[in-house]
Amino acid sequence: MSLVEIARYHDVYEADLAAAFLASHDIEVSVTERFQTTVDPLMQRALGIRLMGRPDQAARARDLLARAGTGEFATDEGDDLGRPDATVRTASRGLALFAFAAGAGFVGTSLPRRFSAFQWAGMAVVGTVLLLTLVLWLVGILNA
Repeated sequence: MSLVEIARYHDVYEADLAAAFLASHDIEVSVTERFQTTVDPLMQRALGIRLMGRPDQAARARDLLARAGTGEFATDEGDDLGRPDATVRTASRGLALFAFAAGAGFVGTSLPRRFSAFQWAGMAVVGTVLLLTLVLWLVGILNA
């Protein structure tokens, strides 16, 4: 049986989401060019990711995708996540800064594992800031 193109996407994740949506409506599709575009992500824009399906289901599939694009299947609950509180944001920024200063970009590579003077200085600065933040936070808790 020959397959026809139902839709074309520029992102493999968007194509997978559309395929899952159609599968939930009993329409069988396949995502093509997945392997070529994951080896070289720049090829996603060049080739496009196609949803291929049976000719007898193509019209219904295109109609469902068009209706989903207009928001017909959206729910009232929304899909936005709330912002994390200030403590979580501060801690994550501190960890990211520490990882950058400690040279976390070299973990898992074949590059030498020695720290440079710049990285030691960065770790010292980040460690001092984190220690002072912890002390101030504990003093605030004890005085409250």
